[in-house]
Amino acid sequence: MSKYTKEFKREAVRLLESKESTGTDLARELGVKREMLYRWQEELQAKGPNAFPGSGRPSKSKDDVASLKRELAENW
Repeated sequence: MSKYTKEFKREAVRLLESKESTGTDLARELGVKREMLYRWQEELQAKGPNAFPGSGRPSKSKDDVASLKRELAENW
């Protein structure tokens, strides 16, 4: 089972591609390895809507994404 939900990964890739912060900074803020962000980006580009088929961690996903959005809004 994946530790991160599909929604979390998609939002992380969207933030990475927005160039609002570096991959290193974003990875630090999300608590993931930088290489993982780029792996997610590659998978999303290669597989599109079929990327990230696992169920992830649904109990916290919406809270994680909302918290990330708030934190980035405060810092920018």
